[in-house]
Amino acid sequence: MLNYVWVGIVLVGILTAAANDVKDDMRNTYRNGVPLDAVLDVEKSPSPLRSTWEGTLVIPAASFSAMYDQPQTAGDVREPARIAALSGGRSSISIPVVEAMPGIWKEMAKSGSGRDELTGTLVSVSFSGDGKTAAVRFVLEPVRFVKMKAVTRAAMDYAAMAVTIAIGLIGVMALWLGVMKVAEEAGILLVVTRLLTPLTRRLFPDVPAGHPALSAMIMNMAANMLGLSNAATPLGLKAMEELNKLNPKIGTATNAMCTFLAMNTGGLVLIPATAIAVRAAAGSSNPGIIIGTSIVGASCATFAGVAAAKILERLPHYRKMLDDPRG
Repeated sequence: MLNYVWVGIVLVGILTAAANDVKDDMRNTYRNGVPLDAVLDVEKSPSPLRSTWEGTLVIPAASFSAMYDQPQTAGDVREPARIAALSGGRSSISIPVVEAMPGIWKEMAKSGSGRDELTGTLVSVSFSGDGKTAAVRFVLEPVRFVKMKAVTRAAMDYAAMAVTIAIGLIGVMALWLGVMKVAEEAGILLVVTRLLTPLTRRLFPDVPAGHPALSAMIMNMAANMLGLSNAATPLGLKAMEELNKLNPKIGTATNAMCTFLAMNTGGLVLIPATAIAVRAAAGSSNPGIIIGTSIVGASCATFAGVAAAKILERLPHYRKMLDDPRG
């Protein structure tokens, strides 16, 4: 079911992006093919033939706002730019992406041929007598399907991030799975089971003492407390399998099943190893800072879940549902 939900979310995102792209194309939001007038303050002309000019492109705030139908900025748009002569008498203009660049230009640059600059073609250029300024008219490279490209780029970026994080988890998971195996072989888990027997008898009075379900549940809870959610999953499935053997009404969860599920959902944890590993792989400067808050939050959630399960199992309606053989 969850897979269908994710597929639905992805489809909604793609359709929304496509609809916005169609709307932008109809409105010509990015002014494809529309020339823009500006002044270039020439700062550098390295070629003796003056085939390349570098400087600051200045566009009046009113002109830029009118061009892209946006609120007028506080000051003129000033961007570094480079003009280069091309073959056939044409010239190109390149505007690198900088922090102060208007948002719409940044968005256009991400969807253009180069993600770190805007490129275009000069329509006309007229230098002043001293060669220090030039009146230029240029047309930027057409951009289309901006939203679709952003969705695709985000999907690829996050897919790569997921692989990076997953690889970073291997070492931590291997360490703690090894610790769990050593504890099992050394009999530590058996000792833990005996120590927790009084608690499990109160939480699961319907499960006979010494039943395999108790050992599986305790091992599952121990793995969860260490933050080993992946390692705890097989133990949880084993516990549910053993609890189902005690189920007088197959297909209906017993009180023990509901209580165990509430404890798993609450996620009581002492060492959130997986979360710490994810934070470390993501570059956190202090990945272990979440330990205290994780313990408090998970404890509250576990207590609330177990309390709800114990209260509901005492209500006549749910007791009747469990006892009625007809369902």
